[in-house]
Amino acid sequence: MSNRQNRPTGLTRLKGLISQVQDTQAQPAETPEQPGPASTTGQPYLIVGLGNPGKGYANNRHNIGFMLVDRLAERLGVRFSRMQARALVADTRYEGRKIIFAKPQTFMNESGQAVAALVKFYKIPPTNLLVAYDEMDVPLGTIRIRPKGGSGGQKGMKSIIEKMGNLDEFPRIRLGIGRPPGRTPPPAYLLQDFALDEQTVLGPRLEEAADAVLAFVTNGLNMAMNRYNGTPGEE
Repeated sequence: MSNRQNRPTGLTRLKGLISQVQDTQAQPAETPEQPGPASTTGQPYLIVGLGNPGKGYANNRHNIGFMLVDRLAERLGVRFSRMQARALVADTRYEGRKIIFAKPQTFMNESGQAVAALVKFYKIPPTNLLVAYDEMDVPLGTIRIRPKGGSGGQKGMKSIIEKMGNLDEFPRIRLGIGRPPGRTPPPAYLLQDFALDEQTVLGPRLEEAADAVLAFVTNGLNMAMNRYNGTPGEE
């Protein structure tokens, strides 16, 4: 008699099954892990301008890389408000892509310390790194975008290549400042301010260079090279 009283009735078993179903439905379903993007377009872009820190160098020919990223930051409404990895840094989004602008504060010859650290921190693929710097071997205002190459004697680029493990396969935009006149030593020429007549040429070309950087981000390196490489006055 007591055994029958301890057995679950049909109604009790039914209630237990309903409770199990409800418990199962209450558990959140596992979301399968999605594979990452196959291309680098979803990853951030690091745009580096090279120069020397300090007001005394601000308008020097050697600081044309700083001038370019300053124009880009101003155009996109961001400020260099923080220091990271020995660089002034600003970031924003443009056409759905994250862009980090950087101005190394290490002085030109040690730029690689800052750039290599930022590349590592943000996991920047080499194809998404673009370095802007001065070039004496082409006329003032010339824009030369290249996918890779050596330093060409530019000490900031030399430092970057060395600190990145001798990797030179990353894009760069060379901005022409022209050769020094007469017997002016190149180091002295680099640390001189642009003359007034040079600034007249330089202003519009920096705007075009800024357009080229944004084209690189949105449409790729080849489009930027084909459209913007050139010297002022070229057809």
